[in-house]
Amino acid sequence: MNRINTKLQENKKLLSIYFTAGYPNTNDTASIIQELEKNGVDMIEIGLPFSDPLADGPTIQESSTIAIKNGMTSARLFEQLKDIRKTVSIPLIVMGYFNPMMQYGMEKFCQTCAEIGIDGFIIPDLPLNVYENEYKDIFEKYNLKNIFLITPQTSNERIKQIDALSDSFIYMVSSAAVTGSQSGFQSEQLDYFKRIAQLNLKNPQIIGFGIKDEETFLQATQYQKGAIIGSAFITFLKNNTIDSIKNFIDLIRK
Repeated sequence: MNRINTKLQENKKLLSIYFTAGYPNTNDTASIIQELEKNGVDMIEIGLPFSDPLADGPTIQESSTIAIKNGMTSARLFEQLKDIRKTVSIPLIVMGYFNPMMQYGMEKFCQTCAEIGIDGFIIPDLPLNVYENEYKDIFEKYNLKNIFLITPQTSNERIKQIDALSDSFIYMVSSAAVTGSQSGFQSEQLDYFKRIAQLNLKNPQIIGFGIKDEETFLQATQYQKGAIIGSAFITFLKNNTIDSIKNFIDLIRK
């Protein structure tokens, strides 16, 4: 069974952390992953830097720009992670945009990910029908889960299409804004969380965008399986050392 599916079966609310590979320094990637697992994180999203990350706010955009300047590429990421499964057992998901993966060669990208122990992808700009018609068989060949995003504006019909085509979890964007652009959740967002829970989808949902502390983590996981923290963690890395990651996680799960 894929590690993501195994983790989703655990009787707990899941904490997933996003960070940009190659940030703040080129060779920090593996150390950050190891430190996150050591401090109880359930899943990790490894951001593949891209020059035009449309869904990302200024914090993650800046980290992506710095990582690219640091020389981060798909090939370098794979080199950094070639031995990661010797020390890390939790699910690892590559989050990135389709262009760099396609340039690498999609089947080659999937094969290399499978070889080093990546469990799935989040690709915001890969359309549902393109995935289904052109890439689904390749992803399944290498036991890689493709995780789709929904927003408050996504229709129930579309959500059910995504649910039918998914086989792990659905990434539930908390608002229509870019990442890192809000503080706390408003009543309409909480109503959205409840509405999606009442659809009784076959795939659990994990909420991203806007989670930054214990309060927002608890709000996001009242109805859903877990929550993803990205911009707040990137900001933490900008101002603190990798050795102090425990302090960040302790603020989320006291």
